Amino acid sequence: MSTAKIEYATQQITSKLTDYTYTINIFVPNEEAPEEGFPVLYVLDGSSYFNLVKEAVRLQSRNAPKTGVQPAIVVGIEHGDDMRERRFYDFTAPAETYIYPARFKGKGHEKLGGAVDFSRFIEEELKPIIEAHYPVNKTQQALFGHSLGGYFTLWQLFHHQSSFQRYLAISPSIWWNEHELVQCASVFLNEHQDMNETLFISAGELETFMVDDARQMATVLEKIMEVDFYEALDENHASIVPTVMSRAIRFMQKTQ
Repeated sequence: MSTAKIEYATQQITSKLTDYTYTINIFVPNEEAPEEGFPVLYVLDGSSYFNLVKEAVRLQSRNAPKTGVQPAIVVGIEHGDDMRERRFYDFTAPAETYIYPARFKGKGHEKLGGAVDFSRFIEEELKPIIEAHYPVNKTQQALFGHSLGGYFTLWQLFHHQSSFQRYLAISPSIWWNEHELVQCASVFLNEHQDMNETLFISAGELETFMVDDARQMATVLEKIMEVDFYEALDENHASIVPTVMSRAIRFMQKTQ
């Protein structure tokens, strides 16, 4: 299987499921694809992280024997100018009520609970387009999310675990809606055992309670699946992603 010699493409996709138009950025290695296709990494909050991730993959895959990073396709999912509001809708699960922490000072969001349709957008609309145009290895697919995107990454694992083989959750907002993901994890634990899917979960030392949340989640889930928890010393919520990205990519490409 071969691929056209392109490294970068971008397109607008209007989802019938979410009634929203996303900008999709796609990086494809400029080389012959393996017979089984390239691994693929879907990146949430693409406007913030697509360029960082694709450059990490592009540069390090040039010397794979030393870096441990193989060539891979990177797909960034980007919201529009309303990103701050829209991501709270797409990334949060439906719930009867939403309880905000005191630090929000009573300020909420107009729309919440769109995770079900956003998940369907990825599975039923976005993935088929990517797989129809690029040589994807369907057995090596990963989802990356930071902060609220990390919350969605865990939510996707708990509700549709077979949609990806690797889950990369950086500083996930486990605190959201009074730690509702903790209960999801408990149910998940009771329903599964000896899973093939794997999880990389990380937080920065300076993120205080978010480090504890991530560590506790890792401790729970490692009972049924391979989990790599990494605390990045001296890092905060904004600095954590570039610090751990190479480690996360290497984890994504590990073979079991």
